[in-house]
Amino acid sequence: MTLKRTTRRRLRDGGAYVVLLAAIVVLVTTADREAISKNFLDGETWRGMWPDIVLIAAKNTVKYTVIAFAGGIALALVLALMRLSPLRLYRWLATGYIEFFRGLPALVVIIFMALGVPLAFGWTPPGGTIGAGLIALIMVSGAYMAETLRAGIQAVPKGQREAAQSLGMNGFWTMLTVVLPQAIRIVIPPLTNEFILLVKDTSLLTFVGMQADQVELTSFGQQGLVNYSNASPLLAIALVYLVISIPASQLVAFLERRQQRASR
Repeated sequence: MTLKRTTRRRLRDGGAYVVLLAAIVVLVTTADREAISKNFLDGETWRGMWPDIVLIAAKNTVKYTVIAFAGGIALALVLALMRLSPLRLYRWLATGYIEFFRGLPALVVIIFMALGVPLAFGWTPPGGTIGAGLIALIMVSGAYMAETLRAGIQAVPKGQREAAQSLGMNGFWTMLTVVLPQAIRIVIPPLTNEFILLVKDTSLLTFVGMQADQVELTSFGQQGLVNYSNASPLLAIALVYLVISIPASQLVAFLERRQQRASR
């Protein structure tokens, strides 16, 4: 007898659940719980990291992210407008910048700004190595967000510009008061994704060195790994990263659903 399609699907889904449950049971029964508890869930280590993991490391991670994001947005806006400029030279310059920094790993740019620039030119960016690292994150994130903003600006219907110009508004005020507010509303979800990426990219700042009161989560966890000789600090900072990034991810999903409802 031929099974119905819904019955086959239920059997297939049930088999997948059984396989997953069996894998979990095997993993739980074969795992060395004592070693896991000692190396990842050591209570003394976690107590030793508190409250600095929140008051210093997490706070600095959020601070560095906000600075890099704000600077990146400002740079991205300039680049996006240059990309849309009627002047060919501006378009070439913006395109060259965007393609160049999108093609480089962020870590390479950070090391270049923190170590290469002072060696080559004898000039240290404001804020020392941390300031140099943040400038590098701004330069890289600006290149990515510029394309997002450009797409948002181009997504605004041309009729909006024509209506503003028919009211006597010049090109600058049309862009500032009519086009940009609508474009930013369109690109809020991808920009929020960029913010989440920057939260994780701040971990690259650990390669440039920092003082005790400047450490972000990854540097803090790395120091804890050395001080306590177990992996509990790494699990602790991973959980804090999730506490920061998961609500932001849910915000992205909410904004996308809201935007889809508004476009219907």
